[in-house]
Amino acid sequence: MHALSPGTWLSCVRPRESQDPFGGITADQVAAKHIGQDTPLPSLEVSVEGGGGGGGCDRNFGCSYAGTISFRTPSTPLPMEYNPRKLFERLFGQGDSPSERKVIAKQFVSILDLIAEEAGDLQRNLDPHDRAILGDYLESVREIERRVQKMEEHDLTKLDLPDVPPGTPALDDRLNLMFDMVGLAYEANLTRIFTFMMAAEASNMTYNHIGVSDAFHPVSHHQNDPRRMDRLSKIQTYNTSVFAKFLTKLQKIQDGDGTLFDHSIMLFGSNMSNSNAHNHDPLPSAVVSGWKTIKGNQHLKYPEHTTLANLLVTLLDRAGIPAESLGDSTGKLSEV
Repeated sequence: MHALSPGTWLSCVRPRESQDPFGGITADQVAAKHIGQDTPLPSLEVSVEGGGGGGGCDRNFGCSYAGTISFRTPSTPLPMEYNPRKLFERLFGQGDSPSERKVIAKQFVSILDLIAEEAGDLQRNLDPHDRAILGDYLESVREIERRVQKMEEHDLTKLDLPDVPPGTPALDDRLNLMFDMVGLAYEANLTRIFTFMMAAEASNMTYNHIGVSDAFHPVSHHQNDPRRMDRLSKIQTYNTSVFAKFLTKLQKIQDGDGTLFDHSIMLFGSNMSNSNAHNHDPLPSAVVSGWKTIKGNQHLKYPEHTTLANLLVTLLDRAGIPAESLGDSTGKLSEV
């Protein structure tokens, strides 16, 4: 179902029935706990449109799973940033110039100091329940302080930053711009982990720039009509080509003894197999990597109903992240 597919793709956990979120930690956040704490952003969650499209809610499971593919905890879905300007400001700071961003950052630090001081005075006069709530809030403040401190340690002057996005660019420009900013975040070591929704669940985006004026979701329910299947193929080919362009850029950026591509492991896939039938098995998945622990140049076909969680656990293992199990995994894939 649309309302559950995105938020369960990288956890392989069926949520319990509730209007409040309760599913599973996603693979990206397992990685973030181990290799994300030394960067300003433990992980980065990006998309090109907001919400969950027309299938964002379910009467038994609520509305928490359609708008994101990343869960920090079973009850904490992470929002996907779809506004290019907000993503720019999150990565590189607020303001239209480096000097303006520096001034605003200093003001931000001063505000955080003031919040921490006043909250500390308040905490002494609260009952245990309210003190716990305030403690969670202060933990969030400390996490922001950590990010600001890490950001100050990074020299961004060598980056070729794009202009601050003025609004919401057209789809093609927006999609490529978001990937460009993710690449810059990798290059500056602002983060080591990202997830990217290239279309919202039940998306109504149109792709006029490639000759498809129909909305994505209706096209995906092609009913085996050759003309609609051809339009869907154009959209899927386009999305794949944008991702390939991003990988090509990573191959050109030096990183230690290789390139950013050499030191990355990417999973490119979908939360549905046959969208016309809402089929979740099998899930075609592409692992793209220059990392030495990944066995490349092969096409693997596994028995029916092999869980995707086995691939996720395998990729975590290949990245040196301890994870013996995830969701409904039954073991690692030795062939990958």
